[in-house]
Amino acid sequence: MKLQKNTLLALYSVLDFAGDAERHIPAAEIAAKYGVSPHHLAKVLAQMARSGIVASVRGAGGGYRFTGNARRLTLMDIIQMFEDIAAPAPLLDEHGVATPVEGALQVVLTEIDGHAKATLSSITLATMLRLIQRQQGAAPTPAPPAPPALPT
Repeated sequence: MKLQKNTLLALYSVLDFAGDAERHIPAAEIAAKYGVSPHHLAKVLAQMARSGIVASVRGAGGGYRFTGNARRLTLMDIIQMFEDIAAPAPLLDEHGVATPVEGALQVVLTEIDGHAKATLSSITLATMLRLIQRQQGAAPTPAPPAPPALPT
């Protein structure tokens, strides 16, 4: 499953916010961390704020703060905000008919899609935060890893 840039930004941001839920984190700080424009990130954060996942605080010491429930909010909850996760369109030939090969392939692709959705629906932000902590503790060098490259 390939996720759009906005979806990845939302996932990265919400995990940063949930990892330090008491702190107000400026959008510019998150944007710099992931190498994106603050304006672009602000659009993503605004959508999450409308959903009640983060809250925006203006002024000195302001920024965004996590307001969701990390034990209930799943990766799929965030992904659904930015991705069209409807069933894939049927594979049809030029006459609008599915050949046996296309039909069989559609069954397999639909099953794979279902497994991906079920997995993403079962992983909470709290689970992701524990995984992140384990990976940080198991890092072979003390230098922090470079932020992941976002697709263009």
